[in-house]
Amino acid sequence: MAEPLRILIVDDEESMRHMLSVLLEREGYACEAAADGHEALKRFEKNSYDFVLCDIRMPRLDGPALLREMRKRGVPATVIMMSAYGTEDAALEAMKLGAYDYISKPFRAEEIVLTLKKAEERERLQKENLLLRRQVLKEFGFGNIITKNKQVQEILQTVTKISEYKSTVLVVGESGTGKELIAKAIHYSSLRKDGPFVPVNCGAIPENLLESELFGHVRGAFTDASYTKKGLFEEADGGTLFLDEIGELPLLLQVKLLRVLQDDEIRRVGDTKPIRVDVRIIAATIRDLAEEARQGIFRSDLYYRLNVLSLHLPPLRERRDDIPILVEAFIERYNQRLQRQIKSISKEALGILMDYKWEGNVRELENAIERAMALSETNRIEVGNLPPYLREVKSGGQLSIPDYEYSIKKVTRQLEDELIRRALRRTGGNRTQAAKFLEISHRALLYKIKEYGIEEE
Repeated sequence: MAEPLRILIVDDEESMRHMLSVLLEREGYACEAAADGHEALKRFEKNSYDFVLCDIRMPRLDGPALLREMRKRGVPATVIMMSAYGTEDAALEAMKLGAYDYISKPFRAEEIVLTLKKAEERERLQKENLLLRRQVLKEFGFGNIITKNKQVQEILQTVTKISEYKSTVLVVGESGTGKELIAKAIHYSSLRKDGPFVPVNCGAIPENLLESELFGHVRGAFTDASYTKKGLFEEADGGTLFLDEIGELPLLLQVKLLRVLQDDEIRRVGDTKPIRVDVRIIAATIRDLAEEARQGIFRSDLYYRLNVLSLHLPPLRERRDDIPILVEAFIERYNQRLQRQIKSISKEALGILMDYKWEGNVRELENAIERAMALSETNRIEVGNLPPYLREVKSGGQLSIPDYEYSIKKVTRQLEDELIRRALRRTGGNRTQAAKFLEISHRALLYKIKEYGIEEE
């Protein structure tokens, strides 16, 4: 059973101290009393309290003076002021000094209990918020990025140095290399960590909606604009806006983004007034923006604005020495999430993972480990627990065709199945991009996905 919350009642009237003690002890609180501010300070030296109910007008050391002294000494208790001489000025002064609330005497019993319950709820929410922030820092800090690779370690050292500044960062790497993880690590290791981190995939939002999503709109700006809406730039004010797949941004919006980077101002769709925003931009792409800028596909002036600091994340196939430690980390993570007790992976299974090309990079490896752990019937991951496409691939990543198989039709189906899965892993499930890689129409890809049952995985 949890210990009762402790309350110190500070009032120069003995009858008031007695009445409040009886009332609050009946409600389950543990109460102590002090006749004035000086006696309260002596009690703070020996005991800790969750709440302080304090009269404003008292001899020797009154309520506001006690509150100032508590803040000076770092006493963490939540203070609720009381006064029979309550005026608006006294209430404002107490609130400015840090009091949680103010109650005028005479008060009803339920009024004081309700105020304490509200204070309890606030304290609970603050503690939960603090725990969540610590969890976020633990999950998304630089210490969570697992690597032995020298190139990645150099990237982390560079990012640690610039995380405190507002400089724009461009993260380049294949799908699944951890671009958003790097962006979150920059944000949560910076002075902006208490501000919002707002991610947006520029390729996932239809072009006709993207401007409104980013910059917001005013009522009547277009047919369906029945209300004024904040955009993602305003949502990210004081924090970080992560623009994933920045290469998908239409040219018209590239101009508007450039203006934001230059002036720190946005303009909602249909509005005539600019709105100042304080946002750090971290952009990410799988494309070669430098080459696209040379070809005129991407604005060169925007590219140079985004490319203040460029981070190139190597694919997993170029950092194979990280595979064993990543596997170990994923086993630990999914033991907690799946309530499993997997202790290791067999040499044969790890060998397959080491030989595979990992076109879906770290994300694909993580998905493979999660699946293997869910299917494992022992405390070790075996070859049979790995996804079928891994077991069918020989060293070097080539399709494994059995010696007895001569059917071109069957092998073609197997090849198509593997190439489609590979393209989807490469693009993080983006079917439009996968169709471009495969050099087939989007409609043909959808048909084959359905035919081979890929969408059910």
